[in-house]
Amino acid sequence: MKEFGLERAKMNGWPNTYVFTKAMGEMLLEKFKGDLPLVIIRPTIIASTYKQPFPGWIEGVRTMDVVLVNYGKGKLTCFPGNLNSALDVIPVDMVVNAMVVAMEVHYAQHQYSCETIYHVGTSSKNPLKLSDLRNLVHYYFTKNPWIDTNGQKVEVGKLIVVSTINRFFLYMKIKYVLPLKVFYLINILCCQCFEKIYTNLNRRVKFILRLAEFYKPYSFFTGIFDDRNLERLQRVAEERGIDLAEFNFDSRSIDWEDYIMNSHIPGLLNQGLL
Repeated sequence: MKEFGLERAKMNGWPNTYVFTKAMGEMLLEKFKGDLPLVIIRPTIIASTYKQPFPGWIEGVRTMDVVLVNYGKGKLTCFPGNLNSALDVIPVDMVVNAMVVAMEVHYAQHQYSCETIYHVGTSSKNPLKLSDLRNLVHYYFTKNPWIDTNGQKVEVGKLIVVSTINRFFLYMKIKYVLPLKVFYLINILCCQCFEKIYTNLNRRVKFILRLAEFYKPYSFFTGIFDDRNLERLQRVAEERGIDLAEFNFDSRSIDWEDYIMNSHIPGLLNQGLL
């Protein structure tokens, strides 16, 4: 069913079922809303909290955290992407704040049949480049290495970022897939004495290939989302006396180095996700 869903999503112009089903949801709302006003919030890649209820709060390993976790554990050494691409990441509390403020502002306009879309992201006002994230994560895990189950520190090098998806798959094939096939034959000749090692290595390689395929649309994406509606929402909220310090969703206030180093990655650690 997963493969069928992915095939159907791509056939309709979407990279995966996640964004495809979100688009379907918007289409259904547009079709059946009737005379009701409609407000759609479109957050980009959602990450841990910036401030509320406390910095770094998150549940589960989400979006880019899958890459960060596997890199920190030494399981991921290369990945496809454009180092100049902006990773459109937004802390989850800013998304919630934008939703709350939008509900308050649009409540007074409930008698009008209108439709408003808010892009809640950072690529327009305060982009986080893939190159910056790579450097920050490498610096963090160099200073604070992951301790494995044997109590050993895991040393990580700077993530190798391959500039095209085809080069990445070629790199993986030469460095991992082909040697693994040789190891598979050796394992058979040795009466499967290395079966457990082979199975673990094969699982890791397949996982990285699936990960690269899933994140390909995002790690090479160079578009910027128009957030002018969100700017207008901020202005209207200020005019109505809404406390935007308490309900902050201004991406320009994000200090990426401080957030990644002191909130986001430590938040993963504190909740046992890394």
